[in-house]
Amino acid sequence: MSPSVPARPANSAAPSSSSTAVDTTTVRLENVTKSYGSGDTTVHALAGVNLTVEAGSYSAIMGASGSGKSTAMNVIGCLDRPTSGRYYLDGQDVATLDDDALARIRNRNLGFVFQQFHLLPQLTAVENVILPMLYAGLEKQERRDRAVEALTKVGLADRLNNKPNQLSGGQQQRVAIARAIVNRPVLLLADEPTGALDSQTTKEVLNIFDDLHRSGMTIVVVTHEDDVGARAEQIIWFRDGKVIEG
Repeated sequence: MSPSVPARPANSAAPSSSSTAVDTTTVRLENVTKSYGSGDTTVHALAGVNLTVEAGSYSAIMGASGSGKSTAMNVIGCLDRPTSGRYYLDGQDVATLDDDALARIRNRNLGFVFQQFHLLPQLTAVENVILPMLYAGLEKQERRDRAVEALTKVGLADRLNNKPNQLSGGQQQRVAIARAIVNRPVLLLADEPTGALDSQTTKEVLNIFDDLHRSGMTIVVVTHEDDVGARAEQIIWFRDGKVIEG
């Protein structure tokens, strides 16, 4: 989608649980809260959040520092549990799953891209991309084939055997994206993915997200950058731990 097309605000109304229609949502939060601390020191990071992300959509979560967007990202990414409320990921209620079950979901159902690339320096690009598939239990040849396919998709077919110190920052982020999509997740989560990149490299990375979206992948990006958010179909604005109209 062209950056000049205005993004649409999220509908902050709670989704109905009584609908008999086929559920096409990848993410559904119902009255989710998240609190830290106790007593007078309690911090209410999320205060009754309701939001949906449709399958195949491209959404951006935006808001000022302290608005709750990073906490929402952690809950959506199964990195943290809500204090109360329900969270459905691809139709499954994951809010109360144990640590082992959440780890399996993170590996098989979610792909993560962060501001820092988190590549292992002693491994080549293709070896870094193979790592998530080791935990998923795929066979050796399939791991190799998928890794090469993912790196080719992000434009690094000629950098398979380069280690991170032989790659530019933009190339390292491409490896991180390839690693995130290699297990074919139902949701790609990107937390400030362009924060460490220059403007030209930012455009290149956002073009990759556009291509992934066009291929049918569901994407949620957390960002404070307007030009990054403008690529999304939907902007979900946070303020004071709540979803607001954009």
